[in-house]
Amino acid sequence: MKFFLSSVRRFFRVAGRSPMLALGSAFVFAASASAAVAGDLSTLKIGTATSPQIEALKIAAREAKDQGLDVKIIEFTDWNTPNAALANKDIDVNYFQHIPFLENAKKQGGYNFVAIAPGTIMKIGLYSKKVKRFDELKDGATVAIANDPVNGGRGLLLLQRAGLIKLKPGIDYRATTLDIVDNPKHLKIVQLEASQLARSLDDVDLAQGYPSFIKLAGTTDPNSALLFDGTENKIFAIQWVVRPDSVNDPRIRKFISIYQHSPAVRTALDKAFGNLYAVAW
Repeated sequence: MKFFLSSVRRFFRVAGRSPMLALGSAFVFAASASAAVAGDLSTLKIGTATSPQIEALKIAAREAKDQGLDVKIIEFTDWNTPNAALANKDIDVNYFQHIPFLENAKKQGGYNFVAIAPGTIMKIGLYSKKVKRFDELKDGATVAIANDPVNGGRGLLLLQRAGLIKLKPGIDYRATTLDIVDNPKHLKIVQLEASQLARSLDDVDLAQGYPSFIKLAGTTDPNSALLFDGTENKIFAIQWVVRPDSVNDPRIRKFISIYQHSPAVRTALDKAFGNLYAVAW
């Protein structure tokens, strides 16, 4: 941008002295502007939500730079903006959501997005700073789960696995609190934004938790969940998501390949998550 503005000023200074020089400057200015635009378009912009995943993405970006691909990692602090930014073409691809979350976002936001490759699968758990076992929960205990339709259902399924509630037979991750058919401890279930659950542990008796957010918040040991779900269900793998016109973008495909095959990326993921994740590719 600074170069662009300096070219404009130079053009008008020359124009005041000589029409011929002004014409030459105009050609230089046009060429410079075109080069600047081309440079902007060649930068691959990747959006993601705040998470320890960031370091692995930055490592892949540095390796991509060494291979001639310029990558900018853009970090968002919530789970709504990355999709809005993708729709607005502020970014080229986002990496933060699994298929159920994506399908719900498409339904609610009217987005036309495509998942083109899987990434990591992150465990979720039930955490508490008040009890060590589920049977220690008192009648009427407060339990926090995610407030979005997909992750909230995943939390309810985990509560059912813990034996704390029963849901309608055959219900899947789309379960809501209305699908609870038995709640013997009369648990008070509150719903919070998923990224805020880690910070609720001082205020509730039990909370659905994401190890990545638990680690960022520093509220407890990410490995200390009373119960984890598994990483075998690949429907919960984080996806690389693009607009339909970018499905075959070679820059995106190249970056994904670098991310998936880089030993340094795997080392960063191991350091960040230990055994709380798995790869889905």
